[in-house]
Amino acid sequence: MAYRVLGRAGPPQPRRARRLLFAFTLSLSCTYLCYSLLCCCDDLGQSRLLGAPRCLRGPGAGGQKLLQESRPCDPSGPTPGEPGAPSASAAGAPSPRLSGSNHSGSPKLGTKRLPQALIVGVKKGGTRAVLEFIRVHPDVRALGTEPHFFDRNYGRGLDWYRSLMPRTLESQITLEKTPSYFVTQEAPRRIFNMSRDTKLIVVVRNPVTRAISDYTQTLSKKPDIPTFEGLSFRNRTLGLVDVSWNAIRIGMYALHLESWLRYFPLAQIHFVSGERLITDPAGEMGRVQDFLGIKRLITDKHFYFNKTKGFPCLKKTESSLLPRCLGKSKGRTHVQIDPEVIDQLREFYRPYNIKFYETVGQDFRWE
Repeated sequence: MAYRVLGRAGPPQPRRARRLLFAFTLSLSCTYLCYSLLCCCDDLGQSRLLGAPRCLRGPGAGGQKLLQESRPCDPSGPTPGEPGAPSASAAGAPSPRLSGSNHSGSPKLGTKRLPQALIVGVKKGGTRAVLEFIRVHPDVRALGTEPHFFDRNYGRGLDWYRSLMPRTLESQITLEKTPSYFVTQEAPRRIFNMSRDTKLIVVVRNPVTRAISDYTQTLSKKPDIPTFEGLSFRNRTLGLVDVSWNAIRIGMYALHLESWLRYFPLAQIHFVSGERLITDPAGEMGRVQDFLGIKRLITDKHFYFNKTKGFPCLKKTESSLLPRCLGKSKGRTHVQIDPEVIDQLREFYRPYNIKFYETVGQDFRWE
């Protein structure tokens, strides 16, 4: 019996057919292996070789049986060229799936950056309130604790400082608060060396009231300290105020401001009135938002006045079932001070206050 294959006569060649089948299978397996190496995704949908998300989409007919077992990286995402696929610029924007992950596998959004804005002072002026209020804004991410980098921890370096910061997107501002910066001689130069474009916020308050508040806080921790009057004066009869006591010295705002103006223009420093922050929190925070260059989203609807504490609190939000007020250490009742002592301190601060008003172009009406 004769066989005819492609014009050739003869019996079939089973060995050659098996070789061809083996070669075809080997070729298909190699193709699949290469495709898998290029396209295999890690937990975040990130290509390990190409550095971009490349996922297994519809397999071709030739390798369908082999490819159908593979796990797609993101079955819901569009492929390039499909309707809804992101452009090159959009694909580079931060997203939950591409921003990295922590050890527990949960996504991390954004990047840790050095702060673009600092609340530098003053102690017992209302800095914590400003921080908590501005954190409501979606374009601001703030460190909750005081890092004291530019006064106590400068030797740790900027990388350590950056590691403390919250993660932010490109559109967000990173902010931190350390009130002691304002009275630290080296702080202006150090902050300038980090970035000359840093925006500075200073919350100021009647220096006499501020000193009493400062003393009240210290007294709650150290009940055995001398009286306020005893610490305030070197000689009360002669009216000699002890400017070496920190509670008194902090309130000499004009003196401290001179150091800052050697490095930063006045336009780069915003002064918040601690008194108006209580009576008109929305107005003061509106000006803070303008200074930071962000939209005015924090308004009257965010605040209510807490009569017990004596200052405004944040109303409950969608993410918080309860209103937010500052801690127990805020709004504590001040110790009673002899009115004559208060008058003497007012006279002491008067020339410093006037110079401060003239320098910043605002009258805070502390007299």
